[in-house]
Amino acid sequence: MRDSENCDLDQRDKTVIQKEGKGDRGVHSRVTSEVNYGASLLTDEDVYLFNEGTNYRLYRKLGAHLGEADGESGVHYAVWAPNAEQVSVVGDFNRWDKDSHPLRPRGVSGIWEGFIPGVEQGTLYKYHILSKHQGYRVDKTDPFAFYRQKPPDTAGIVWNLDYAWSDQEWMAKRHERQRLDSPISIYEVHLGSWARVPEEGNRWLTYRELAEKLGAYVAEQGFTHVEFLPVMEHPFTGSWGYQTTGYFTPTSRYGNPQDFMYLVDQLHQRGIGVLLDWVPSHFPTDEHGLAYFDGTHLYEHADPRQGLHPDWGSYIFNYGRKEVCSFLMSSAVLWLDVYHADGLRVDAVASMLYLDYSRNQGEWIPNRFGGRENLEAIEFLRRFNTEVYEAHPGVQTIAEESTAWPMVSKPTYIGGLGFGFKWDMGWMHDMLNYMSRDPVFRKYAHNQLTFRMLYAFTENFILPLSHDEVVHGKGSLLGKMPGDEWQRFANLRLLLGCQFAQPGKKMLFMGDEFGQVKEWQHDESLEWHVLQYPNHAGLQRWVVDLNHLYCAEPALYELDCDPAGIEWIDCNDAQQSVLMFLRKGRSGKDVILVACNFTPVPRLAYRVGVPRGGFWREILNSDAPAYWGSGVGNLGGAEAGAVPAHGRPYSISLNLPPLAIEFFKIDGE
Repeated sequence: MRDSENCDLDQRDKTVIQKEGKGDRGVHSRVTSEVNYGASLLTDEDVYLFNEGTNYRLYRKLGAHLGEADGESGVHYAVWAPNAEQVSVVGDFNRWDKDSHPLRPRGVSGIWEGFIPGVEQGTLYKYHILSKHQGYRVDKTDPFAFYRQKPPDTAGIVWNLDYAWSDQEWMAKRHERQRLDSPISIYEVHLGSWARVPEEGNRWLTYRELAEKLGAYVAEQGFTHVEFLPVMEHPFTGSWGYQTTGYFTPTSRYGNPQDFMYLVDQLHQRGIGVLLDWVPSHFPTDEHGLAYFDGTHLYEHADPRQGLHPDWGSYIFNYGRKEVCSFLMSSAVLWLDVYHADGLRVDAVASMLYLDYSRNQGEWIPNRFGGRENLEAIEFLRRFNTEVYEAHPGVQTIAEESTAWPMVSKPTYIGGLGFGFKWDMGWMHDMLNYMSRDPVFRKYAHNQLTFRMLYAFTENFILPLSHDEVVHGKGSLLGKMPGDEWQRFANLRLLLGCQFAQPGKKMLFMGDEFGQVKEWQHDESLEWHVLQYPNHAGLQRWVVDLNHLYCAEPALYELDCDPAGIEWIDCNDAQQSVLMFLRKGRSGKDVILVACNFTPVPRLAYRVGVPRGGFWREILNSDAPAYWGSGVGNLGGAEAGAVPAHGRPYSISLNLPPLAIEFFKIDGE
């Protein structure tokens, strides 16, 4: 395999790629007008499984693949366009001539294929499609392209995916780092705005620059994983990647495919897992993409009541078409097979499950039983999870699902959807609503702190404070907090402390860890300059210590998905807005006491029942001066005496700092 350092185009080919349609025949002087129809990567079994909907590695056969035929080097092309009258390959190698290199249909499979000698790595190309319907003509980007031009240009680029990986140690052990009983703390990142280079026109960092800078930062902060907003190619930067057109292509904004592999590789070598957002729920209507691909609604439903998303103006995949399922499954598997992703977070699952999602009566078509469930989408999601876990047992799949759909993260064999985890959107909404209240009125919403325990173990939850909460006029997390400057930072430290103390895995969007002041902007860098101020630096230090405590204490992660992992001490002190509970590990010996005060009034000599005697050491206090707190605490801890409280034989007297959370552990354990 070629090392990634040597996989860049030479300067001649870089010049060719810059502008579609400006190719030089001299660059591809060996290309002839001959198309070899006898040369095919596709076997009859490949075609059969594709049409049956069970070919899950189509990326190996469809698209553009460098190879040989009859002793000549060139490219195998194959594309699915069953309603086309004619399909040809156009590119810089033939001056975009739609007549010079036609493909041939493969029986009745709907696939068009052919081998073109002389085409090389770096060649620009598209498919010119003449439809059977009304003479419709269009140039389409290859749905299976491994590399594409940098937007706004849209041609595919012939490319191989060779890379010499150095993450063998991570890959061998990652199953131990991603289990339900492992500590998982996720740093959610938008690659284009994590950091920029203002002295160079505010440009974004490349994949390789991010590998060094982001990798070092995430390791220092103590996160176990990063989750990237979609890296798949997308025409509109403002969609953050969620309007995907290139389901097999990392965006060329930041480099080539090997550059992205290098980023993943470097993160793995630092012991950091990589989760990718993946969007099988909808796709944009851009002409060069999947929409109306062969002059018919091929990938999407024709009826807008099924095929057009009312919120996003995008097309909805037709999960009942078997070839579409093969396409989507192959995309998912590629990111795991080729790019070593450690998991896929599936976006907008609720929009897939419900036929009436965001639709009024009469704007949707019931399923065959008259219900609103999308039966084909449900089957696809179950198949997706089954195949992913079978092919890569060490990975995780995560559902962004915002309704009460049952058993999202339960196995398919008992009727679940089969995801490994589900985002707890209810916790997020309740906590942000509660924390945004003036503390004077929090006692009237105390149930928002405790309601989660009624459902907390019905799914395997991740507690998300994601990008969605800091955009579209919602303001930053810090901006949601009430009070003066000191109180806002204290409230945010308290919110993040509660997130890490609760059962469930953790996720925090970039910038929240140091108190980004402004709402997130996708075309700007994070406000790194604020770290010169002690309030922001203190908040960042708090998150670092939370991560380290979470990963070091089995009581805080082993039973994240088990009701035995938490025990209330007092969940009813609404009058003083105080909350007390224990987190427990599997051994029974690992116990952490968590005490929260959601008001700016210190609660001094507050008696708390504990399960056993001894010295309870204060191991973390969000009000410590190091975090820009006021310094109220317990001088290292408190001795538990034989004074019954809260139904327990022992108790301790604690000072509860204002707007703060404290963690205690029995000394010697």
